[in-house]
Amino acid sequence: MNDTAMTDADNRAVLVLEDGQTLEGRTYGASGQTLGEIVFNTGMTGYQETLTDPSYHRQIVTMTAPHIGNTGMNDEDNESRKIWVAGYVVRDPARKPSNWRAQRTLDEDLEAQGVVGISGIDTRQLTRMLRTAGVMRAGIFSGDALKAGYNADAAAGSRATAGSDAATAEELLGRVKSAESMVGAHLADAVSVMDEYVVEPPEGTDRIADVVAVDLGIKAMTPEMMAQRGIRVTVVPSTMSAADILAKQPDGVFFSNGPGDPSAADRAVTTLREILDADVPFFGICFGNQILGRALGYGTYKLAFGHRGINQPVMDRRTRKVEITAHNHGFAVDAPTDRDSQSPSGYGRVRVSHVCLNDDVVEGLECLDIPAFSVQYHPEAAAGPHDAAYLFDRFVDLMASAKDAAKNGARN
Repeated sequence: MNDTAMTDADNRAVLVLEDGQTLEGRTYGASGQTLGEIVFNTGMTGYQETLTDPSYHRQIVTMTAPHIGNTGMNDEDNESRKIWVAGYVVRDPARKPSNWRAQRTLDEDLEAQGVVGISGIDTRQLTRMLRTAGVMRAGIFSGDALKAGYNADAAAGSRATAGSDAATAEELLGRVKSAESMVGAHLADAVSVMDEYVVEPPEGTDRIADVVAVDLGIKAMTPEMMAQRGIRVTVVPSTMSAADILAKQPDGVFFSNGPGDPSAADRAVTTLREILDADVPFFGICFGNQILGRALGYGTYKLAFGHRGINQPVMDRRTRKVEITAHNHGFAVDAPTDRDSQSPSGYGRVRVSHVCLNDDVVEGLECLDIPAFSVQYHPEAAAGPHDAAYLFDRFVDLMASAKDAAKNGARN
């Protein structure tokens, strides 16, 4: 075998879908095996923010943009402490980054953090497959993981334990089907911080409110956007009780984005109901929107292939303004979009405040009788767009109104 053939064999990677379809490409990032739910992201930029978004925990992300890695990686743009994606699928990785802020290549970071990827895949074809069949479990296999006798316990970082023959297609498919489903998965605790921390307003900015932000998979830009408006943000673990949250006497409570199935997040729902019962202003984003929906008594359901990207059109029904927004969600709230409805859990009137113009999915909830609202998308939008940043101002206004009402009540 010549050197070129040997190199090609060493770099071979295989992507296997749960329905049995297989695509071959080249190793990208770490070599080995990874399993997860395969999804696609339509963003043309912002791959570093995508990779470090905890909402992608246990998901293999396919980038529809053909060229990935052009701007490299740096230490400033991460949205959390690590890369969270289970695997990464790209078509044409950059041979070298070209950006003055680049400190490393994307490939180097993927390899250093053990993220198994594949390149050379026709990602448009793969996206059409997922849009037809829906998201599903998948696996990326390279190196020793393509050998028979490989121990499929990817979480243990195991490698081939017997023989060196190539694994059959049936063996690889069997490993994929052994992966856990995203339906019923409770994942927030796995990505949340263990200890609380505080994000202060910038120097010279007046402090106007104190907010407790419950970390269900929070992105770093979210408390930053609040701090820019004069809010002191205390970020707390997902496991913190409502009693401990309320003991901090916050002006408002925030529930973040995060991974997993909202139908499995019963503890978060109970916590939020206690906060709503205390009449503390509430704002939720993404997973936080789904938790509010459940707390109000509505159901949630899994979307066929979800919304993931930075180009989703959403209408704010209060202003009739159409915003281009950033999304990352595979579940949605099942609430009436044609009328205001009564909260099945007894929290008064509820309005669907935002809808996706592509498919009419609920993208926001507004409570009309208690101080609470939420949106399904990402107004912090790192990296862009910033059409929906005004929602943080709405949260400020909601807390100010609650303070005024409390003062007037005290006078009376």
